[in-house]
Amino acid sequence: MLPDSLQNLIYSLERLPGIGPKTASRLAFYLLRAPEDLASGLAEALSELKTKTAFCGQCFHITSAGRERCEICDSPQREDTLLCVVEEPLDVLALERTGAFKGKYHVLQGVLSPIEGIGPDDLKIKPLLERVRLGVVREVILATNPSMEGDATALYLRGQLLPLGVHVTRLARGLPVGGDLEYADQTTLLRALTGRQEMS
Repeated sequence: MLPDSLQNLIYSLERLPGIGPKTASRLAFYLLRAPEDLASGLAEALSELKTKTAFCGQCFHITSAGRERCEICDSPQREDTLLCVVEEPLDVLALERTGAFKGKYHVLQGVLSPIEGIGPDDLKIKPLLERVRLGVVREVILATNPSMEGDATALYLRGQLLPLGVHVTRLARGLPVGGDLEYADQTTLLRALTGRQEMS
């Protein structure tokens, strides 16, 4: 009933994470009615995403195409001895917004997930171990998400990193700022108690 061009757009949008058939249809019909410059601008941005973006050859964060290393890896102001391991490039952006971390990053490009068939060889674990073997890194912060997959990945990495003589730490977990104890789940409360710090 729909023209092939519109149906193809709906199908393409449905393949994106978090977008179901109804949302895909709404977006497609919105773009059909939208001004020409909005649709063409979106098409150009999508095209440039693949041609003008690349992954850093050292940490696997996002960088401009043609650059071998990202700005963070190239920066002499960043500490080479401190390495923060994250799952995805979005995690780098979240940590950078804090302005507190002055080390460098390593992006795994995912987490271990046997259910989805993702093993150690599917992630950027070998390059991480090679970076640590160079002997410059003194501490590796495992900043994977506090999920089953994130915890399993952190545990696996810990086992691989400790024999290399590097200090391995994990991000602290606990109660969010402004949160109430009565609304916190049991696991969060337990982690907050276990990770408590001395007040000075």
